[in-house]
Amino acid sequence: MTRAEAWEIVCEFVQSDALRRHALAVEACVHAYAKHFRQQGRADADEEKWSITALLHDFDWEIHPRAPDHPLKGEAILKERGVEEEIRRAILSHAQYSGVARESLLEKTLFACDELAGFLTAVSYVKPGRSIHEVDARGVRKKMKDKAFARAVNREDILQGAAELGVDLDEHIAFCIEAMKDRAVELGLAGLPQSES
Repeated sequence: MTRAEAWEIVCEFVQSDALRRHALAVEACVHAYAKHFRQQGRADADEEKWSITALLHDFDWEIHPRAPDHPLKGEAILKERGVEEEIRRAILSHAQYSGVARESLLEKTLFACDELAGFLTAVSYVKPGRSIHEVDARGVRKKMKDKAFARAVNREDILQGAAELGVDLDEHIAFCIEAMKDRAVELGLAGLPQSES
């Protein structure tokens, strides 16, 4: 499967622009990590495969919005579509309740980036210019302590994700911010025109 084919599946099943952008935000972070790990000599960090995994991780959310249907029932659809087992397993492992342990670097990276990408998007939206370019790790850590802010985002998953990946939380946050900055326009996080901000 190619990235373009994966995106077609996302567009087929996901009507919400916000959920499509979430898939793209997670992809931005996961792809950046694949590139990073590849530069460190990790042969298993396949940028195309990691992008596909990130794009597809929530493709079934609108048709299966409850656990454990998502992602368990979605996995069967992906299998029918010919998505390889390594990708399907990583998608299953991003759900704490799936019973699939996170073992591979891809699985750990997807989990580490999923909730954080959503949180970074939420933080961007409350900035004066609604831009990821206004977000920094220190501000994100402060917002994480505010239980009323973006309450749907599981802070424990963010902490656990960084720990499982073996990266410092502040470094992980900063890394994902930079990854999302590179695709800010596509993610709808480039900011408001000057006259509106």
